[in-house]
Amino acid sequence: MTNAQWFLLVGGLLLARGATASLLTRLPVTPAIIYLAVGLLVGPTVLDVFHFNPLKQSALLEALTEVVVLISLFSAGVKMPVPVSLARWRTPILLATVSMTVTVAMVAAFAFYVFDLPLGAGILLGAILAPTDPVLATDVQIRHPGDRDQLRYTLTCEAGMNDGSAFPFVMLGLGLLGLHDLGEFGLQWVLFDVLWATIAGVAIGVLAGAALAHVAWKLRRESPEHKLMDDFLGLGLIGVVYGLSVVLGAWGFLAVFFAAVALRQTELKLAGAPQAILDPPRAGSTEPTLANAATDGEPPPTVSAGALVFKEHLERLSEMTLILLIGGTMFLDSWSWRAVALALFLFVVARPVSVLIGLLGTRTSWPIRGMVGWFGVRGIGSLYYLMYAIQHGIGEDLALELIQFTLIVVSLSILAHGTSVKPLMGLFWRHRRSLPAP
Repeated sequence: MTNAQWFLLVGGLLLARGATASLLTRLPVTPAIIYLAVGLLVGPTVLDVFHFNPLKQSALLEALTEVVVLISLFSAGVKMPVPVSLARWRTPILLATVSMTVTVAMVAAFAFYVFDLPLGAGILLGAILAPTDPVLATDVQIRHPGDRDQLRYTLTCEAGMNDGSAFPFVMLGLGLLGLHDLGEFGLQWVLFDVLWATIAGVAIGVLAGAALAHVAWKLRRESPEHKLMDDFLGLGLIGVVYGLSVVLGAWGFLAVFFAAVALRQTELKLAGAPQAILDPPRAGSTEPTLANAATDGEPPPTVSAGALVFKEHLERLSEMTLILLIGGTMFLDSWSWRAVALALFLFVVARPVSVLIGLLGTRTSWPIRGMVGWFGVRGIGSLYYLMYAIQHGIGEDLALELIQFTLIVVSLSILAHGTSVKPLMGLFWRHRRSLPAP
């Protein structure tokens, strides 16, 4: 595909998407399905107008997916309606740690026993596919900072954390393949890849986000006429936090997410805004719902709110471009029984079972557990980890196999979750409204 043809394709899609925004909200499918269909149409599956080779272009695709995930993590973080505390964050923390570990283990076992992959390759595949995606799951995630829905909060918070909590398993898989030093008895992996990188990532994010909030608040209070470019501040925070994390060996995805959370929550504290609280459960339900006290007057300007709209536009544009590339990578023979079987195992067995195990002992209601168990959307984060592994030297044969598995899983996730989100969410909300008021 020539540059002119590519501009025509992307420009035409942008015009169509902008002109039919209200129509698309009424369709029973998500925009991602339309992007994927267009990519399959112009790609080698049908017309063969262009073909994107992820193996040869792995460095480019790694950089693209890295940027998109960072922007999405920032957007997810500033939408968090409650500050970090064990009581409020217990469910998503369990999903991002316990459920993540169970998913990796189940996928690794499936790959080892069914596909006869080496254990290291199986763990790497599990780490690639385990994270839920903050980019493609917009219909089941928090829509704005005031969104107080418990289900969307849980899924958004989980996606914000597990894009970082998957990294230790990626390094474990690479280590078992001889591409990363795990240390004697795996001690280096535990101390540095698990403990240090995780704790340091969270700490860097919290400190940087809170510091920016205080500086911006002070500038606005001392010089009301002093204008701040919130978009630049938000992008600058992402860049500084992520770069510092890479230099210090911390997980940058966790750092950016918690930087956004700290930025938003610190700004709310400085503004004297009432914090979101957990209301008592509804009658007939054990799931607490999020609520905010009403605020009077116009809220003061904040960096997090000012940067969010710009980030969401970038997120939508990036989503369209990357899904087009996914469609443009696949041939008809990419749809092997092995890849489809893996996707079905992940969606129907591994994800629901891992959610049930992770939430054992919690008060999360069964309808919420069921919805969370199904809507483990896979997407851009999985592509990033795949490209990261390729760039770290996995063999070409294994790389091609992992590419096929990942692309089919992501494509089927777009189709399965994209077609089921509206009817299932409608059924869920009808059930919630049918419950008696407290």
